[in-house]
Amino acid sequence: MSDRVVLAYSGGLDTSVAISWIAKETGSEVVAVAIDLGQGGEDMNVVRQRALDCGAVEAIVVDARDEFADEYCLPTIQANAMYMGQYPLVSAISRPLIVKHLVEAAKFHNATTVSHGCTGKGNDQVRFEVGIGALAPDLEVIAPVRDYAWTREKAIAFAEENKLPINVTKKSPFSIDQNVWGRAVETGFLEDLWNAPTKDVYDYTADPTVNFEAPDEVIITFDKGVPVAIDGRQVTVLQAIEEMNTRAGRQGVGRLDMVEDRLVGIKSREIYEAPGAIALITAHQALENVTVERELGRYKRQVEQRWAELAYDGLWYSPLKRALDAFVQDTQQNVSGDIRMVLHGGSAVVNGRRSEQSLYDFNLATYDEGDTFDQSLAKGFVQIHGLSSKVAARRDLNQK
Repeated sequence: MSDRVVLAYSGGLDTSVAISWIAKETGSEVVAVAIDLGQGGEDMNVVRQRALDCGAVEAIVVDARDEFADEYCLPTIQANAMYMGQYPLVSAISRPLIVKHLVEAAKFHNATTVSHGCTGKGNDQVRFEVGIGALAPDLEVIAPVRDYAWTREKAIAFAEENKLPINVTKKSPFSIDQNVWGRAVETGFLEDLWNAPTKDVYDYTADPTVNFEAPDEVIITFDKGVPVAIDGRQVTVLQAIEEMNTRAGRQGVGRLDMVEDRLVGIKSREIYEAPGAIALITAHQALENVTVERELGRYKRQVEQRWAELAYDGLWYSPLKRALDAFVQDTQQNVSGDIRMVLHGGSAVVNGRRSEQSLYDFNLATYDEGDTFDQSLAKGFVQIHGLSSKVAARRDLNQK
């Protein structure tokens, strides 16, 4: 048997061309691995057949939708993870799952090399290769688009010369990556920061200024940080994401237009649609505000930022990420209850909270009759709390 290369296969031009190119350049057989992450679009059986028609000796389609939701999207919800305070890691959290299946396929097929179609400018090359190195450090990596300076024109020419059965005439003005957690759009006229997105940029969300539908009120139930019901109906994590994608997306929730700091050192303008992600994280944050003790919550918010950075930077399988996962998981023990939200006009606004684990005490919080908070204790507390600042201020005044 010839050496084998396992290729992360999307079904698009670059990875389709890569099958034939790798075979010709290396003499290796190519095993194509396509992962269904709920991205929609083409039927995965069509994608599989295209890989075989382009020369793959085997083509594998993995239905990883529930795995993605349970093991990658759910931790992101529980960590309230938003890179730079905005981006819910749509592409970033999908890469470690793809890497996991690439490594498993490489072991099964006795392959010594894996391949991906990433460029040298993006974050995904890092996510793939660092992830592969963490799970299977002995595997080699081939990145044709990056390492051999492929352009779309070169890929089209190669496809035509080798009569590959792929449509190379249709070209989107954008680079798009999508899965059930959201959709990422870049390049084209969006590279001019002054250009506003046009309506054809969006697919997961309706324009909230045009389709100004009646408000949609929803109740999301969590059990230990896991969304388990919507409006009283039991759901899996995947079903929760899918339903909120539909309902929040219909209201225009989850549109992001941001300039983000890429790991490679450049700034990049990105358009994201993540209606389900934004709605679920917003609800989860609101429930944590009710059920998580103050000091734990303060520290968790610091951890959330670092967690998001590690996921964004391709360090999903790093020791620090694993340690932070354990911390986040421990914080979820009391995050159970219901959150009521109104989805409308591009916003997801929480307007109701209830939990048997709530730390909110009405009798302590109220200013009306029945107040059990002893306000006479506050004067001494304030004086002691500010004492160190007061002493320092007195010293500074004496030095002037």
